Amino acid sequence: MIDKLDTLLQMNLITVLIISVFTVSVLLGLARGASASAKQLIQLVAYGAITIIALLLAWQITEKLSPLFHTWLVDRNLIIPNEKLGNLKQLYYTFITGLRDFSLLRFAVIFVPFYFVIRALLSFGFSLFGNRLNTVRTHVDGHHKKTVSSGLIGMGIGSILGAARVLVIIAVLFVYVTLQPQSSFSQYAQGSSLYQQGATQILAPFSEDFIASQVPVFTRVVEEEFQNILQRKYEIIDLQIPEDIAGAAMEITKDKKSDEERAYALYEWIGSRITYDHEKVRLYEEENRWMEQTPEDTFETRKGVCIDYSRLYAVMARSIKLEVKVITGLGYDGRGGYGPHAWNEVYVSEREMWIPLDSTWASSGGNWFNPDKFEETHIQDT
Repeated sequence: MIDKLDTLLQMNLITVLIISVFTVSVLLGLARGASASAKQLIQLVAYGAITIIALLLAWQITEKLSPLFHTWLVDRNLIIPNEKLGNLKQLYYTFITGLRDFSLLRFAVIFVPFYFVIRALLSFGFSLFGNRLNTVRTHVDGHHKKTVSSGLIGMGIGSILGAARVLVIIAVLFVYVTLQPQSSFSQYAQGSSLYQQGATQILAPFSEDFIASQVPVFTRVVEEEFQNILQRKYEIIDLQIPEDIAGAAMEITKDKKSDEERAYALYEWIGSRITYDHEKVRLYEEENRWMEQTPEDTFETRKGVCIDYSRLYAVMARSIKLEVKVITGLGYDGRGGYGPHAWNEVYVSEREMWIPLDSTWASSGGNWFNPDKFEETHIQDT
């Protein structure tokens, strides 16, 4: 008994909340549906139907409004003042730029209020109609007959209602986590496996699905300390370019004509040749042991983490006269949260612009060389 209590206390409270909401919904459905009262059963069925209709309508409206809202925000050309901002202004600019740049956040913010408004209107309409059903009764010898079938129907409808409530909870949590990715509550919420699965499997597929699979980033637990590692001035440390790396970069790009072609060839080579070092991550996250390595170490061992990929890319790019930066910040982890991450930007002269790329994620699925909505999965340090 004590062991079970300890296990329960150690559970993530977000997970407990999600499980509880769903379970209570099912049990309430069973209790209400267990009566053969036609009125109660009709009300229960109608409540379930209202929830489903509200979800579908809110989803359809959100899918249509989200791109229009995004265009409107972009056209506003919002510029954050270059001055010290108070808490309210910080929250305002974080919220507005988040809505502009993050499709998942924009989807959740539009979806939640529309869902509640539509459900409230449908419920009000049904209550007016329901007053005419007050005379409907089913009696057996003067008593309500309890049947197994009505109970099962109630449980089924209860499970639908529970899933809808869980979806709303996950959407609200996602809004907060995206707006406040560095808060302790956000880190705690991301520790819930049910929240992670919900944010990934429910929100992402219906919100332009900009990330195909779980991608490697460090956990939020080590964020503050790891940021110090990411923010070292590797541009100075890595000025010396080893001959073997320079030779490899020249060979990889020898047939490429433009800066963009050369930049992509290096991205593709590093993404397909370097293996993500999960053991290095484990040693740092669990034992606080950081294994520093140079770009030459990464080149020789063919292993590394995000900062190692980025440093190697930068050195190889500089060796063939490309302008390149190592960028640090937060990367979307594919589980509804963000973790410390590093990537690159390279200057493409023929287009006169800096373009982003993430060679670490190249082997995780999808194209991470200047893709659409790159900024939605990568939050650069200011």
